[in-house]
Amino acid sequence: MAGFAEMDADTIWHNGEYVDWEDATTHVLTHGLHYGTGVFEGVRAYDTEEGTALFRWEEHLDRFYESTKPYDMEIPYSREELTEATMEVIRRNDLESAYVRPIAYYGYHSLGVSPGDCPTDVAVAAWPWGAYLGEDALENGIKAMVSSWRKHSSSQIPTNAKTTGLYVNSLLAGEEARRNGYKEAIVLNKEGNVAEGPGENIFLVRDGELFTPGLSESILDGITRNTVIELARERGYTVHDNVSISRGELNTADELFFTGSAAEVTPIRQVDNVEIGNGSRGPVTEEAQTAFFDLVERRTDDHEEWFTYV
Repeated sequence: MAGFAEMDADTIWHNGEYVDWEDATTHVLTHGLHYGTGVFEGVRAYDTEEGTALFRWEEHLDRFYESTKPYDMEIPYSREELTEATMEVIRRNDLESAYVRPIAYYGYHSLGVSPGDCPTDVAVAAWPWGAYLGEDALENGIKAMVSSWRKHSSSQIPTNAKTTGLYVNSLLAGEEARRNGYKEAIVLNKEGNVAEGPGENIFLVRDGELFTPGLSESILDGITRNTVIELARERGYTVHDNVSISRGELNTADELFFTGSAAEVTPIRQVDNVEIGNGSRGPVTEEAQTAFFDLVERRTDDHEEWFTYV
């Protein structure tokens, strides 16, 4: 995974201005830094024959604005302003493909737990980013472990909002997995059912049908998840998208794979010490991957409405 030193970009949009990357700073007493009071999105822009295109930008914007609601946060920019800012950041950084990070957070004013009169700061960054879990992972799959850390319930903190502070849970799970020699974690919810990965949704394949945890399982309503569901159904697959999956079902799955804007469609070849299927990318996963990449790289004319051209 890329670190900041590897981010080949020069410009960030911050509170209505285009600033040099190293000048896009914030105060150390910023409310969002201390309390995790921010929301964000992760969006891919793909290099297509028609030019650089943001994938499902409108859906990401929908979730971005909706994520602010539980926190009584108001983004002081319109959808049109954020769209133009994002396109201009991509242009100024001369990016043909990119990972795009819009973020809104309570800024510097006071440091009580209540944000009070803290302003809402907004930024958009974009940089080149390849396969999140590694190029080899897309073909050969990854090893994942079931984390000892549980996903919080939506009755504790809203799970349908993509909130910065909540990713401490993801960090704990992911780092635990990496310390134990795995590429990624699988997180259970408080009932002990499968929820998701630290930054991914999860799919299980059994007898040629696809299963993925429902929204009531404390998952984020993933946009790539929804894309794969639709593409699979268009190809005649039965998709169960509102199920509970027990931990034990992971071990007996024919195939498993992650989805996410960063992870795209990544096979899981092993969970803990159990090989999944034949220990390699399965045929349904491969078909889901092919359908997804054919779509986002515009080798097919399907779903033109999902693309916003820069």
